Amino acid sequence: MLVTFIGTDRVETAINAAQVTFVSAVTTGTRIRFGEGRSVTVTEPLAEVVEALNRTLRAPQE
Repeated sequence: MLVTFIGTDRVETAINAAQVTFVSAVTTGTRIRFGEGRSVTVTEPLAEVVEALNRTLRAPQE
């Protein structure tokens, strides 16, 4: 399931919630990490990102 956030460059960023391996707060927002050293920094606060990811992962799969 994809979740959309706003990147620090003000561009919408869609991520696959199932691929997230680590989430951390940074001065510019929240860094979302994936496998193989990939990451994206978004402007939303950490709590909002975690809630969106959890809500998506709890949603029933079609």
